[in-house]
Amino acid sequence: MKIEVVLDVKTTLGEGPLWDVGQQRLYFIDSFDGRVFRCTADGREVRCWDVPEKIGSIAIRKDGNGAICSLANGFHTLDFKSGDVELIHDPEPDLPANRINDGKVDRRGRFFAGSMDTMEEGASGSLYRLDPDFSVTTVDTGIICSNGPCFSPDDRTFYFADTWTGGIWAYDFDVETGAVSNRRDFVKVDSSNGGAADGSTVDAEGCLWNALVYDGKITRFTSDGEVDRIIDMPVKKVTSVNFGGPDLDTLFVTSMAKPPLPRFPGDGVQRGSLFAITGLGVTGVPEPRFGA
Repeated sequence: MKIEVVLDVKTTLGEGPLWDVGQQRLYFIDSFDGRVFRCTADGREVRCWDVPEKIGSIAIRKDGNGAICSLANGFHTLDFKSGDVELIHDPEPDLPANRINDGKVDRRGRFFAGSMDTMEEGASGSLYRLDPDFSVTTVDTGIICSNGPCFSPDDRTFYFADTWTGGIWAYDFDVETGAVSNRRDFVKVDSSNGGAADGSTVDAEGCLWNALVYDGKITRFTSDGEVDRIIDMPVKKVTSVNFGGPDLDTLFVTSMAKPPLPRFPGDGVQRGSLFAITGLGVTGVPEPRFGA
């Protein structure tokens, strides 16, 4: 196994690595600075788009010419050619202290993304589903900080974390309707060193990989919720993970250069870097695009 820095762009809050198989490019974001990045698997051909607000996640659209963005005040479109950003829907106009955060697309082209309290204290957040026709459905409520949505390879389980509940949930998932049900605890994360569950992805074997933010660890859990592997990263504030590269066997890891709140720890010189982990012996699954 080898851990390398792919890009050292010092993202204030790097998040949302997303490998697009069709373009053979990695996308990731700087949540606090409102930027969307794109590069090759080895960090070349870097492109950046500015968005007008804090950004929580993106989904590449079906034609590959733009993205769906979860910005602070709702779902937006981003045109890659013009850079134009347009509002689709704001599900929380009455909650100015909230912002939309992490999101992921299911294999029917629907975008699941949840909101969070910006102070990460109150359970004012919700989980939403944006369908290809731009309709928005509330999926769950009472969330402090939405993170880590992903789907099992067999489309039967939806995983999701409220970072400050101390664990990751699993739901039964109906891929035909997009409905979730039967929420239960999947795992409780080891928070003894101040860490908490952040971004997640699944691999082709059905295991879930999670970034333990503030504790500098990447953990692989089996589908039964057992710890299978723990990787110590060179920085503490790792935020999210996604498999990519030509063979989907590289695990890309984002990190933050500056903690969002004073109570969180600082970090070393590689803070805010985009990392790549190779030699893991496993592969990921392709990330779907948004749209019918």
